[in-house]
Parts: sequence; structure tokens; C-alpha cells
Amino acid sequence: MAYAIKTEIRDLKAKAFTFTAQKTMYGGKRIATGDTVFVFASENEGGKGLIARAVVTSAEPVARKAGVARQTPRVSIAVRRVALAKQKLGRDQLKRFKDWDDGRPETELNFKFYRQATNKIVGITDETAAFLEGLF
Repeated sequence: MAYAIKTEIRDLKAKAFTFTAQKTMYGGKRIATGDTVFVFASENEGGKGLIARAVVTSAEPVARKAGVARQTPRVSIAVRRVALAKQKLGRDQLKRFKDWDDGRPETELNFKFYRQATNKIVGITDETAAFLEGLF
């Protein structure tokens, strides 16, 4: 399975990134060493969307806080960049894909990243991963 992460990116051209205690949704908690992850610079923090394809070099679940009943699973990951995006893909390009049942990769990304606009790691379908591969 492939994954995508939307989070704050300070150095867009870095060869490696470390993301600490990232929220996970849609299967994102299963991310593991060796998995492919597509990195999106969060528009919430001034980013422009898809910037890189990377390989996970480490993944560690974050322990839940004691005494808190409902918690979103969190994971800390380190990744090594393997490619920079050649085409633009972010909120502006995805916002028109709102028919949640159309099966399009763009709709899946819009739903998982922007319906609830928090930063997060998400699992993506093989079709969406193939679509994203075409942007490199």
C-alpha cells in the first residue's frame, strides 16, 4: 500500500524528512519502513501541495496518552526523497473533485486531505498511487 502525507515542510528540496507524531487517518497508521509516501506541503502552513515521492526509512507508532478516551493514532516517520514533483497538485487543483463516489484519484485525495483539512498521513489506493506517479 502507498501513503500520502500532508504536513508543514520547511525545506522543499531536502533529501530527507522527519515527521514527528503525525495524525493518521484512512489506514495511515499502518505505514511501515519501505513503503512509498507522497509528500504534500500543507497549504495550512504556506505550502503548495505535492512536492516529492519518498521511501519510508523508519516508522514508529506514538504511544497513546493515558486517560484520554478518544485519540487519533499518531506515527513518527523518517523518509528519504526519491523524486521531486514535476506537476502541481494541491488544494486549488483538487477542490473541484467533490463527487465522493466517482472513483477518481483526484476525488480520493480531495476527500482524504481537504474535507477535513488537518495535516495527516493517509493510506491511498493503488489507482491513486499510479495517478500520483504520473506527476514525477
